[in-house]
Amino acid sequence: MIWIATFILIVIIILPYFLKFRKKQKQDEEKRLEAVRLGADKAIAQHPQIDPYTCIGCGACVAACPEGQVLGIVTGKAVIINGLKCVGHGKCAEACPVEGITIGLGDLSHREDIPFMTQNNETNIPGIYIAGELGGLSLIKNAINQGSMVVDHIASKLTERGLNDIFDLIIVGAGPAGLSAALASHKHNLKYLLIDQQDAGGTVLQYPRKKVVMTKPVALPLYGLLKQPEYSKEELLDIWQNVQNNYSLNIRTGEKLVTVKRFNNHFKVSTDKNEYNAQKVILALGRRGTPRKLGVPGEEKPKVMYKLIDAESYQNEHLLVVGGGDSAIEAAMGLARQPGNVVSLSYRKEKFFRIKTRNQERLTELIHNNKIAVYLNSGVTDIGDKIVRMQTRDGTLELPNDYTFIFAGGEPPFKLLKQIGIRFGGETEP
Repeated sequence: MIWIATFILIVIIILPYFLKFRKKQKQDEEKRLEAVRLGADKAIAQHPQIDPYTCIGCGACVAACPEGQVLGIVTGKAVIINGLKCVGHGKCAEACPVEGITIGLGDLSHREDIPFMTQNNETNIPGIYIAGELGGLSLIKNAINQGSMVVDHIASKLTERGLNDIFDLIIVGAGPAGLSAALASHKHNLKYLLIDQQDAGGTVLQYPRKKVVMTKPVALPLYGLLKQPEYSKEELLDIWQNVQNNYSLNIRTGEKLVTVKRFNNHFKVSTDKNEYNAQKVILALGRRGTPRKLGVPGEEKPKVMYKLIDAESYQNEHLLVVGGGDSAIEAAMGLARQPGNVVSLSYRKEKFFRIKTRNQERLTELIHNNKIAVYLNSGVTDIGDKIVRMQTRDGTLELPNDYTFIFAGGEPPFKLLKQIGIRFGGETEP
């Protein structure tokens, strides 16, 4: 009777848990296979590196992930389900009880989108460094840390400073990495110059008004600690402006980098307006580059936009947003919340698989409330003055349209880097 009672208790307590566990594993496996089919299993930036020999399959990493659906448990081990959703928060590594997860870029030997770099972020060209998301790491915290780290290394290696007509350091790109590098250069009393084709702020400038940006606490050289886990776009730009004014940073905006060439014992940095000489160069360009176009008739019209700065400027309009990333989703949601707008969202794939969980939840609510009409498996074929045509699963669709916003990604500056001579993963040794 004791054995029978024990068996019954086991069945009552353990069996439901086991069945639930198997069901969850099966769901994760199905999600993983779907992600592989959609090409979403491979992360672009830093992501969890899971040691299968250390992992005990407890699922703590899955529960800790703030984005959701990045990780799952398959055959008793943690695996990446949707790598494109990962932005490198590192919460999974913190939650792992056996330290079986590290956050990094993984094997770069076959990554054609990430340049070769030493541990100090120096490229295959001695004296040219990379900082920020161009090197593959996302998050503002990483950009700030890399900018200051690279300058600390350069300052320790420079044997001569303040040469006539030669900068100790030229920094290209005035985003978080570039500004951090400029502040670190100021701290080390380097003769430096920071250039950018736009104003200081980098990618943050392109964000919609009041967009919340996650930073994680990080120390900005000279300024001090950015303590808040989240800042609005306006708050960050105010900080950038304050450090420029307080430390009189040597910045020249409105100059686009053309090339960098070795000249005697230094580099000649050419922009579309000037030429400069420098002992060292930091490329903090970012990865977005110029907006990618659709290549359809009517795309050159003034009504076609590639960024949304202020959603409140558009009211009582028929609007189409093209794209399936977070930028497109956030633009569509911002426009849908303005009075009188009729907002449509076109995406070429069958589902949104790389957007943040928070955006997915908000988008679902707006769709449910008929604030946004979503057309999956669709593509724009023609943009007219007052209409836009799309090809959908059900045939050609014509929508009234006052403005079209295209978020099809950007053309990264990889071609420029290769012209300079910087090598990428997957390229053979010269």
